Amino acid sequence: MKYLKETATLKYFPEKCTGCGRCGEVCPHNVFSMSRGKAVVAHRDRCMECGACAKNCDFGAISVDAGVGCAAAVINGILRGTEPSCDCGGSSGSACCC
Repeated sequence: MKYLKETATLKYFPEKCTGCGRCGEVCPHNVFSMSRGKAVVAHRDRCMECGACAKNCDFGAISVDAGVGCAAAVINGILRGTEPSCDCGGSSGSACCC
């Protein structure tokens, strides 16, 4: 499953990751994988911004604006009769929605 490319609000802070693997256990779309004892964002474009990863990370290594991004972009696109867009541009280095 894939949503809008390079738009997820998902942010990952590897320096805070302890390698517990909880994010991968709770993510419904397998966004995370483990490599060298740490989580990695393997499939950012699969993120549906449910927030399960951030809620289950006791170390603050993940943040996501649950309930925004792709869902809002799709709804606004339908209402406006245009292509879905989260208007983030993705040029700031941080991802926006999925």
